[in-house]
Amino acid sequence: EASVIWQTTGKCPSVVKVDTPIGKTLYLDIIPREFGVCGVVKDAGDDPDVTNGSEIVTKVELFEEEGDISFFGGEGVGTITQEGLKIPPGQPAINPVPRQMAEKAIRKIIGNKKANVTVSIPGGKELAKKTFNPRLGIVGGISILGTSGVVEPMSTQAILDTIRVELRQQRALGREDVVISPGNYGLDFLKNTYHYDLDKSVKCSNFIGLTIDMAVEEGFKRLLLAGHIGKLIKVAGGIMNTHSREGDCRMELLTAFAVKCGVAAVDAAKLLSCVTTEEAVRILDECGRRQEVMDYAMERILFYLEKRAQGKLAIECIMYANDFGALAKSKEAEEWFTLLAQEAGQQI
Repeated sequence: EASVIWQTTGKCPSVVKVDTPIGKTLYLDIIPREFGVCGVVKDAGDDPDVTNGSEIVTKVELFEEEGDISFFGGEGVGTITQEGLKIPPGQPAINPVPRQMAEKAIRKIIGNKKANVTVSIPGGKELAKKTFNPRLGIVGGISILGTSGVVEPMSTQAILDTIRVELRQQRALGREDVVISPGNYGLDFLKNTYHYDLDKSVKCSNFIGLTIDMAVEEGFKRLLLAGHIGKLIKVAGGIMNTHSREGDCRMELLTAFAVKCGVAAVDAAKLLSCVTTEEAVRILDECGRRQEVMDYAMERILFYLEKRAQGKLAIECIMYANDFGALAKSKEAEEWFTLLAQEAGQQI
């Protein structure tokens, strides 16, 4: 808007009024760059947003003839390369709501005339490396997101929305099988152990249960969960959100499984006082019961995973530890990778 006002009146406004989709009015300080080119500084408040303090620079090219308002990505704005997002591949990563807000502001000044809008974010290419963008197929910079016009605090819903987008991207590629893992370490385990293509995987954070629900909703037929024992042992107790504030009975579960498998009371007591699951696995290994306990834990994990899926999704699972590698796996987990390798013409 400031760019258009500058070009149509000859004077760059110092402040513009912005009416957001949620009814909140903002007054933004304008940084004049060159004639018709203006910037604003993003204020994320207390939100841990990597783009906080970044300048967003916009150039608007006006035409005399009537036509559309088109959007282009300048320096630091990414380009969509995959299906499944709200914007089609080849377009700059500027979401529909920011586009609509910009178009509304411009139209009230120029009416039905044609305009080209180029958005740039100096330093955006480096900032993008700290975001989900590379996994979402957004290359070359960050994305201009938003549904409300203001920064909202990082929330559970924001993470779930990202998981949903990644699942939809996999389905858009025609895939009916999906691999999920709580975090980067689990994905690295798959890559290093099974040479698995991480572009085919989805990071589900702590939301194992909700990710299974979404996988069912998106039409997947088969799901493989791979994760560290520190997360997955909680699933063996029916905990589907593995964040520590939601539930943490790792040692209690491991101890109970150990007792079930005949581990001596003295060793069970050691397990219960462990701080880390890696330490607990080491104790089980030393008393010769590691595999037996891990296999039983996997039975319980699969019980709750299958209960969550309600027969609508075939589920496999692999659990690992940093010091021991794969601890236990479902019967057909290995077959999963063999089949995928055959499809890709590779040999694993």
